[in-house]
Amino acid sequence: MRELRPAQRHLQTAGDALGGWFRAALLDALVVGALWLVGLLWIGVPFAPLWAVLGALFQFVPGIGAVLGVCGPAVAAVFSTNDNSYDKLWWVLGLYGFIAIADGLLIQPLLLKRKTRVPWWAALLGPIVGGILLPPWGALIAPPLLAVFFSLRRRPAA
Repeated sequence: MRELRPAQRHLQTAGDALGGWFRAALLDALVVGALWLVGLLWIGVPFAPLWAVLGALFQFVPGIGAVLGVCGPAVAAVFSTNDNSYDKLWWVLGLYGFIAIADGLLIQPLLLKRKTRVPWWAALLGPIVGGILLPPWGALIAPPLLAVFFSLRRRPAA
């Protein structure tokens, strides 16, 4: 096999890291979609599978994806009751809070650590620090940049 030049090795390492980050983001979307599906079926929200698929797809929109994912189920919950009680709406909002906290503190950092070997603390704090330093773009590009940074840092010298 032909020996790669240093620049080619760096690009290949960065490309592998971005591929790992995308796989982690895809798995994250699937887990969040499954959480939405189970929760919305339990609450009894109409069109629960549709809202779960949309919630999973919105996970790819950084920053506001989770908020977009709760809009449909919240409206469906309000219009699905015959009386003036908003019990289903409060349950949907509670489910959203649970999913947002579980995803931000557990699911995303653990998947990034497993797929790209980004440390848990960096996956948790990276978007926060990026959002403070370069709002909103810093929060958006922090996860893939962390994947590339830690893969290049970890790569053995040739």
